[in-house]
Amino acid sequence: MSLPRLALCLFLLPLSGGCASAGGSWVELGGTRYQVELAQDDASRARGLMFRDRMDGDRGMLFIHDRQEPQAYWMKNTRIPLDILYFDDGRRLVSQQRDVPPCSAGDACPPYPSFRPARYVLELNAGQAEKLKLEDGTELVFGPGIPKGK
Repeated sequence: MSLPRLALCLFLLPLSGGCASAGGSWVELGGTRYQVELAQDDASRARGLMFRDRMDGDRGMLFIHDRQEPQAYWMKNTRIPLDILYFDDGRRLVSQQRDVPPCSAGDACPPYPSFRPARYVLELNAGQAEKLKLEDGTELVFGPGIPKGK
């Protein structure tokens, strides 16, 4: 990313809820395309969508794990309600946690498990899973540039 674009992104970050469009990464789910920020390492996965006051309806965050295994996410310091969607190695929906509320209780925030092994986790604004009528087995399509695993 060029320095001017990086500076603009950093300036707009608190206002826009992220710079997902800066990298141009997208996924498609249920016929709807979402611009996504990628969380591919421990630090970015741990921070996730914390401290965001809003996220545009066509945005989300895609968490990419090193291997498929049971996952559990929580909403510590997350200020917006989310749908947490878990996908396996084949990018098929294996578990959903819908309308998960924000949590400001620190380490007392409850976990939201995948119930089945997952490799990819997509967080969208709450209500998107219901709007798309998502069912287990729905495929998550990756746009160009999103790594499909090791």
